[in-house]
Amino acid sequence: MPSPSPSPQRSVAELVARAREGEARAVARLITHVESGAAALPEIAATLAPTAGDAIVVGLTGSPGVGKSTTTNELVRAFRAAGKRVAVLAIDPSSPYTGGAILGDRIRMQDHATDPGVYIRSMSSRGHLGGLSAATPAAVRVLAGVGFDVVLVETVGVGQAEVEIASLADTTLVLLAPGMGDAIQAVKAGILEIADIFVINKADRDGVEATHRDIQGMIALGGSDRGPGDWRPRVVKAVAARAEGIDGIIAAIEEHRTWLVDTDQLTVRRRRRAAAEIEALALGQLRARFAELPGEGLSALADKVVTGSLDPYAAATQLLDELV
Repeated sequence: MPSPSPSPQRSVAELVARAREGEARAVARLITHVESGAAALPEIAATLAPTAGDAIVVGLTGSPGVGKSTTTNELVRAFRAAGKRVAVLAIDPSSPYTGGAILGDRIRMQDHATDPGVYIRSMSSRGHLGGLSAATPAAVRVLAGVGFDVVLVETVGVGQAEVEIASLADTTLVLLAPGMGDAIQAVKAGILEIADIFVINKADRDGVEATHRDIQGMIALGGSDRGPGDWRPRVVKAVAARAEGIDGIIAAIEEHRTWLVDTDQLTVRRRRRAAAEIEALALGQLRARFAELPGEGLSALADKVVTGSLDPYAAATQLLDELV
């Protein structure tokens, strides 16, 4: 059931104001409203819209075991050293049987638990494909709106097709590690295409140079699609467990940010992100209206399709006509 929402207008305004002042409990309550689909969400969004902020949204993705949480932890440390307020959304896979999740990424980042300038939230994917949770885009918007300078989004351990993070982040980091199989197999298809920065983590292992050559080779092969002035993915080596190479990752993120601003690609990406969010919300509202239609609903039309008295295309047209 949706969580209870603040009833008077001032309750939402006060909650947002407290979150902007850095109160972790207020931030947590706002994200809880997002995850539960609370009735107050439109009110919260309207309150946040005028000061949506200009947070840097960085996505971290890669196969399980490459060190995403460790790298995220060290990036938090580096951004905090630069005086930035940092939020982390760590997406954990949910059980296909119970729907629950361990939410263990937050446990790995206890170094920052007492830092008032850091907010860490684990979110269950709840079966949503693409490496994220369905609530992640709205949660990012909330965190940017309450004044975080950097929002780090760590996906679940993903495969070749789970590339949704690219539509959400300003800068996408794809993490790899030597000794985990064929590097080209690991980054082919969609994963190769979404990376703004490749991070070869655990670079103290054997095989790091081979992995580096493989990635550079794949970037070169994809160069035919890039025009003059287009971004060429950077490749950075790191040993996050020893905080080595983190400065290089930060430098690459800042370089990419400069390119995004100078080429107006930051606006393009954010416009695309907003369009996807609007579309998802509109489709959700349409599904809710379908269930409320008088007369023949979706179930009745499905029965007709099963018996052959109606084809799916005609049924879809009839459903839309009833809605209009």
